[in-house]
Parts: sequence; structure tokens; C-alpha cells
Amino acid sequence: MRIALQLATPDDASDLVALTASTGGRRTEKATLFVMRTSSVYIARRRGKLIATLTLSTKKPWAIDKTYFAASRRPLYLTAMEVHPDMQRQGVGRLCIEEARRIALEWPADAIRLDAYDRPDGAGDFYRKCGFSEVGRATYRNTPLIYFEMQL
Repeated sequence: MRIALQLATPDDASDLVALTASTGGRRTEKATLFVMRTSSVYIARRRGKLIATLTLSTKKPWAIDKTYFAASRRPLYLTAMEVHPDMQRQGVGRLCIEEARRIALEWPADAIRLDAYDRPDGAGDFYRKCGFSEVGRATYRNTPLIYFEMQL
């Protein structure tokens, strides 16, 4: 299987809301459109169906403490990555990370940073398997997080 991420457009907003709902999340179309204006939202489709999304941004998310990360002049922050439940555990997430890395190198960025929930159903093991290094742990608004980084 091959994944090609493309930038989402406002026409994709309702599909993004549906994808988020399928993964147990909640996001309105208005919030989705706002994120598209402030970040780069990428999507992957298979046979016309939205199967994955991720967001890349140069703006640091509020839950990330930069002091945990290596010095970087041009980091990108990976947020809101979701894979449709029917496509999970088939390598789609890993392929999305490979595409995100390719995009980041073209940006150009020198690191990809993210946080993941520090709990059994969090994605920490997934990010480790994809080549991210754990750089710290913190709690933000009573939510335990693991910080990850990939140097480019």
C-alpha cells in the first residue's frame, strides 16, 4: 500500500469531522476550518474515502513545553493524527509518518515534534516504532503526556 498526503481544502471539512467521529473524537466543521486556516492539514484517501489525516504547523501547541526538546531553528509540530478504524493496524499510520517526514524535509524543517497521551491507549509505542525519540514527560491540565521528537 502507498499513501500520498495532500493538503485538505474546505471541501474536505465534513469528511474530516466524520473521520474524527469514527475515532471517538469530537470536532465541529467550524473548528476544522479554523485549523485549516492556521495550520497545514493533510489527508489521505483510498478509493475516494478519507482514511487518514494529520496536521503540521510551525506554531507550538499549547500543551508542549519546548524546554524538553533539542535545540531547533525550524521545528514542525505534528498534531491531530487520525487513521480510520477500518484502516488501523495495516501500516497506514506508519506510511503517514513517512509522508510527514518527506513533507517536513521539503518545508524545510529540522525536526518534527509531538505529544502523545501517557496512558495504555496512547500512541507512544506507535511513535517509538516510527523512529521518534521520547524526550520527556509532563502533565498539562491534569493530562499526562509524553513528548516525542524526530530530528531531520
